[in-house]
Amino acid sequence: MASGLDIEARLVLTMDGDDIQIAGSGSYLIVNLPSQRVLDKLTSGPPKPPGAKKEKPSGEKGADPLQQLNDLARQLGLILDLRVAGKTYVTFGAGRTAKITLNAVLGKIGSFFKGG
Repeated sequence: MASGLDIEARLVLTMDGDDIQIAGSGSYLIVNLPSQRVLDKLTSGPPKPPGAKKEKPSGEKGADPLQQLNDLARQLGLILDLRVAGKTYVTFGAGRTAKITLNAVLGKIGSFFKGG
């Protein structure tokens, strides 16, 4: 397994007209999304076909995806800083668990009150 990565990069991806910025230096990687709407869109998964039934969660839960991402970042020796509109939401790889900020909690609550 890799003991550490050294990154030097700047990349801008455009998705449906929204720019997603990715920058890395050394072992630090920043992913900046322009808005909570873009984050919600990225994390909602693929679109469901019309008329598809909603899946009910099973009784067994798999590994937490945030914890898996944090563990991977730690294995690679990376710190991954996920930002929305320039504010840090989640930091992966800096500790035993992902560090979720108050900005993330308030941003998610605020997105419930926006009409879409």
